[in-house]
Amino acid sequence: MPTYDIVSKVDIQTLDNAINAATKEITTRFDFRDSKTEIELDKKALVVHILTENEMRVTAIEDVVRSRLIKQKIDPSCMDFGKQQYASGNMVRKDISIKQGIDKDSSRKIAKIIKDSGLKVQAQIMDDQLRVSGKKIDDLQQSMSVLRGADVGIPLQFQNMKS
Repeated sequence: MPTYDIVSKVDIQTLDNAINAATKEITTRFDFRDSKTEIELDKKALVVHILTENEMRVTAIEDVVRSRLIKQKIDPSCMDFGKQQYASGNMVRKDISIKQGIDKDSSRKIAKIIKDSGLKVQAQIMDDQLRVSGKKIDDLQQSMSVLRGADVGIPLQFQNMKS
């Protein structure tokens, strides 16, 4: 029986390249000259730490990071922007966490979308991914196109297509 897996993963090396490119762009921008701005990626916790002087610069950094992720072909919806915190002095800190895997609510939503599509396929929830199986490969490909058109809130990748 043909199957494929639905996952939501971010390549850490590509993410690191995007953050390094964003850091390089920030250091060369005129409006960030002589500012104490730091952008750092914690690869183990998958958190981007931003430390700068005011809120306006934080939003500018977020925009640069978003644009660099898009250029590296990473969906920016994988980022979870936390709240701004005031660090020592007049510094502002913000942590952006990167979402990996599909949580239970999203997996139920994806399974419901597949079920409501009327295709003859079944979706199984397996930890942080979904396995979709059906009798025909054409039905599986149609379910992929249905999910590409649906707004789930997280980036989806399709892997392990087996016939």
